[in-house]
Amino acid sequence: MNTHSENIEVILHTLLYVLKKLGGSADFHKVFKILYFADQKHLVRYGSPICDDTYISMTNGPVPSITYDILKSLRGQGLLNTQKDQFEPYFQLTTNSFSVKAKVDPDMDFLSETEVSCIDESVAENATLSFHELTEKSHDSAWEKGRESGEMNMLDVAVAGGAQPDMLDYIEDTLENQKAQFG
Repeated sequence: MNTHSENIEVILHTLLYVLKKLGGSADFHKVFKILYFADQKHLVRYGSPICDDTYISMTNGPVPSITYDILKSLRGQGLLNTQKDQFEPYFQLTTNSFSVKAKVDPDMDFLSETEVSCIDESVAENATLSFHELTEKSHDSAWEKGRESGEMNMLDVAVAGGAQPDMLDYIEDTLENQKAQFG
């Protein structure tokens, strides 16, 4: 498990990679749904998400909490607003402040081949979907269960993605170990 600052670096370069695949810029909603489906694919296949981010069940679908806080910091808002200077070299908000443009290319040392593959698949499947289509698609069983507490459980995300029983056991064991170690 990465430290908080290491996790921020992974999230930054994952976000930069998604933006690069989308032509350099995109609205938050599209980026968040592509990240969700990429994380879900990686979780189902390899037992871990790409980014160690917490997904929040919001009205228009899952939202990666730390990623959203990074982008909100560019407006001087959110939990990471004091770190705005750290993120400005990477991203620029567009005039409506709900779209983001990459200022630099991602450092691919932060992404594995399997992570890149899952992101590429998610982009291919979701880049052309409308706001409404992405919202509907992401309103899966994990999102529905997360509506109660707000926070989505990664085991539920794996179930919604069709993970096999052996993989679900592995993910559950991993989550329990992380909770015991870091909880």
